[in-house]
Amino acid sequence: MERVNDKKAFCKVIGSFKIKIIDIYIIRKFLGTFFFSLVLIMTIAVVFDFAEKIDNFMEKEAPWRAVVFDYYLNFIPYFATLFAPLFVFISVIFFTSRMAANTEIIAILNSGMSFQRMMWPYFLSSLVIAVFIFYLTNFVIPRTALERMDFEDKYYRPQWRKGNIDNIHRQVSPNVYVYMESFSPLYMRGRNFTLEKFNNEGRLVSKLSSPTVAWDTASSKWAAYNYLIREITGNEEILTRGTKIDTALIIRPTDFSRDPGFVGTMTYRELNDYIDLLKLQGSDELNVFLIEKHRRFSSPFAVFILTLIGVALSSQKLRGGIGMNIGIGLALSFSYILFLQFAAQFSVKGNLGPMIAMWIPNIIYIFIALILYKLAPK
Repeated sequence: MERVNDKKAFCKVIGSFKIKIIDIYIIRKFLGTFFFSLVLIMTIAVVFDFAEKIDNFMEKEAPWRAVVFDYYLNFIPYFATLFAPLFVFISVIFFTSRMAANTEIIAILNSGMSFQRMMWPYFLSSLVIAVFIFYLTNFVIPRTALERMDFEDKYYRPQWRKGNIDNIHRQVSPNVYVYMESFSPLYMRGRNFTLEKFNNEGRLVSKLSSPTVAWDTASSKWAAYNYLIREITGNEEILTRGTKIDTALIIRPTDFSRDPGFVGTMTYRELNDYIDLLKLQGSDELNVFLIEKHRRFSSPFAVFILTLIGVALSSQKLRGGIGMNIGIGLALSFSYILFLQFAAQFSVKGNLGPMIAMWIPNIIYIFIALILYKLAPK
């Protein structure tokens, strides 16, 4: 008898989460408001961006087909995903406040539906948006970003590849270090190159020195010219000279002359592989790429937190009306974005771990969300 009652209780719980007419109504309101507001703000962003850059486009004679298809069609997904969590929050605040003002929330709760059950369609909608953001950020936008950046290099900003990079120090593999006094990305040549290898005890084993090193695009290898190799074995030292030698370095010219937006051009798999390479090299850029990796997970997860805060804030009719809810919501959302940026900078320039930096805003705001949810009228 007890087992039968447990089974009935379980079926009742499962049945309560079946999609109902009110769920479809809330989902349609949520997704409709979100995509409408996103399209609206993207239209405004495109107009302002075009007004700012039209002089550059005309000066460099950018084809209008390239402007539309290579730049703006790739510009829109990037900024849409960047601001999607913010517009989830604003959308929830807006349409839920309207429902509260029209006493629809009261009617839903009086019909016997609990506040917890009412959150179900909100989280279903959030799941759709979170999956959408995650997929675009990790698999679609990295490909479109390459076309957008290539267009910007040709028709908008000066090409960053033309500037020389000075004093390059890199660990390219365990106990192997590279130094270049300067490197020209335009000609893919470096000056005063050294390649040093150490044993596990930290003693120098061999050193390759060359006044000039160049990247061979045909073989995809570095060639050192007029080189000198110094090999140390015990108390003996062997010197070898030559005019040219190919090296087996696992670095490429783009590793020295990288655009700041390069991190956004990698799919999730490529990003993980590159992080492993940077760990091997002991690169100072490692934190930047780890931050990007954790941001791609924390940003979709933030959709659920901001949705919960939005519903908790706007489900009650306030004396100040919808404007009061929207004002509070904007203040919280902008504080979240500001906190996220501060945490990222502390990670890049300080001792804060990249994972903690990207997740600590979510952890703090989930506590805020739970407090507001507890205080919300049910």
